[in-house]
Amino acid sequence: MLMAMTHLTAVATDQIVQLGQRWAAAERSADADALEPLLADEFLLVGPLGFMLDKAQYLGSRRSGDLKHESLLWEDVRVRVYGDAAVAVGSQTQRSMYQGRDASGRFRVTQIAVRRGDRWSIVGLHYSPIAQPSESAVSPSTAEAR
Repeated sequence: MLMAMTHLTAVATDQIVQLGQRWAAAERSADADALEPLLADEFLLVGPLGFMLDKAQYLGSRRSGDLKHESLLWEDVRVRVYGDAAVAVGSQTQRSMYQGRDASGRFRVTQIAVRRGDRWSIVGLHYSPIAQPSESAVSPSTAEAR
């Protein structure tokens, strides 16, 4: 029984990694038609400054061309599966423009997915900027090594 559960978790983990890769490829090319089926109807994004976008708003900025990515990497992904729900946390590095303004950066992104039947969908994304630690946060031994 434990081996069967471990196998199911491994299969689900692979499916979530693949979902994330499809999402990143569609995001990189601003392909709203490819993104749309990856997102649940109740999808919600929390952006790096705390704003929220529903599925229509999220896809709208891709369809309008307001958001354009020159490059986007989705890497260092860690997945946890909880039955029909999963959480993937990774890093996203992007060179992007939003309405003509620089929107580049490095973000820690949490993807929340749910399985309905045999299909996984992203129900949420949460972005946090990855900032360099301040000098006061650097330990004395680290500072000495510089």
